[in-house]
Amino acid sequence: METRNYLQDISEIKNMMNRSTRFMSISGLSGILAGVYALAASAYAHYRLSTVPEYQNQSALGEYITDFIIAYNLLGDLLLTAFITLILAVATGAIFTVRKAKKLNEDIWNPVSKRLLANFTVPLITGGLFCLVLLQYDIVGLVAPATLIFYGLALINASKFTVGDIKYLGLANVLIGLVATQFVGYGLYFWALGFGVFHIIYGAIMYRKYDRPTPNPSQRAGN
Repeated sequence: METRNYLQDISEIKNMMNRSTRFMSISGLSGILAGVYALAASAYAHYRLSTVPEYQNQSALGEYITDFIIAYNLLGDLLLTAFITLILAVATGAIFTVRKAKKLNEDIWNPVSKRLLANFTVPLITGGLFCLVLLQYDIVGLVAPATLIFYGLALINASKFTVGDIKYLGLANVLIGLVATQFVGYGLYFWALGFGVFHIIYGAIMYRKYDRPTPNPSQRAGN
């Protein structure tokens, strides 16, 4: 009995320390849904691009992708799709985060969450401005790699103030973003992999580790 109480005390102390330094209300389900949104957006973007004859020619996907995206007036449609996907992902994340914070009795707006938000948004906004510069110079082919790299850096930077697992999602996105710079014209596939597949895998792991209800000791004993 004393040993059990001792271990319980250690667990409670550890939880208190985590709550004081890390924001623990990130939801795994929101990560899964964000990945689903990204895959749906990628499928729609692929459909829109497939209407362009040059897109069927794989050799034209490289240096000419910027030219035919602009020539066929697809840029606005693709940017709108990306913007809607971002809004859906952010809204879903906010809803699930608020719900989880209430369940954990965690204040949604505290010094830790403020530091988390600041460390996440600075690299993200920087990356967004850099992508606008790429668009200014009609370098559309590097937008997808840039978004992956800066998003990954934002996750790595924010991982110090939330669950550490998010760092690995960031590293994976930075890695495939760098690889995508060598395959200009295929950014949509890397975008689907990073924002879609990786997010679903990450969300599933997060849900299993932190969100899924676990039976209490009495339930386990009954089983």
